Amino acid sequence: MEGLAALLSSAAASGPVVWLAWPGEAADPALLEALSVPFSVLNGSPDLPGAHLLDLVAITDRLRVSCPWDREQTHTSLLRYLIEEAYEAAETIEDGDLGALREEIGDVLFQVFFHARVASERAAVDDGFTIDDVADTLAAKLIRRHPHVFGSVSVSSAGEVNANWEAIKKAERAEKAALAGGADAGNGSGVASALDGVPFGQPALSLAAQLLRRAERGGVPVPVDGAGAVADGLDGGSELTGERVGAELMALAARAQAAGFDPELELRAAARRFADQVRDSERQRHS
Repeated sequence: MEGLAALLSSAAASGPVVWLAWPGEAADPALLEALSVPFSVLNGSPDLPGAHLLDLVAITDRLRVSCPWDREQTHTSLLRYLIEEAYEAAETIEDGDLGALREEIGDVLFQVFFHARVASERAAVDDGFTIDDVADTLAAKLIRRHPHVFGSVSVSSAGEVNANWEAIKKAERAEKAALAGGADAGNGSGVASALDGVPFGQPALSLAAQLLRRAERGGVPVPVDGAGAVADGLDGGSELTGERVGAELMALAARAQAAGFDPELELRAAARRFADQVRDSERQRHS
């Protein structure tokens, strides 16, 4: 301690000396007392938010190279994990387990890094990209869709933000369809559709709800048929078929959405309530 104090005091004879401490670490009081010259202490800056993501990049690279299982994975083989991890994260939110959410959204994040790492092995002409390309694309999209934050557009409510968002997305879809010569149009006619970009691989009920939202926002008045079809079938008025069941579910999704409910979330909530009832019944049978 005395030697270090003497070294610092000697250095200070020819100019100011700054002690740079680790982030959050205080300088040793005994050392400061031993200094015979004026001094100042500066604490180092903590890492910038996101700096630790670089560690994840390095870990993902090593796994892809060194782990036999990770080496074999493709976008297709990883798809199930992307979906499963997203649902596991959703479950922690539904349960109110915000401590577990930290880990579960980390698992979702790893899927993003892993897919980007796989994609980086392809050339750009073969639709290859890196995690930085993913970040750049997302950053540009967020800035473009928030002109009230990053531009000169003024808004006074969340409703206006949503209206602007939808208008911007509509213009983006039209631009993509034009660049692709209409290949992205869901109707196959080469005409931009309000449904362009809807992921048809999502769960059926959420797909129905999104199709209904898109059609409404696109000003496409398509009536949903099927109300009462299931009831008629169950009452013996007509044969109950899979087509009738599907039509009734579509109609129910439309009615739920018109009433301001998210049919996917409501069905998930009902399923959880049903599961609770089953468990209660099981406990009663074994008590």
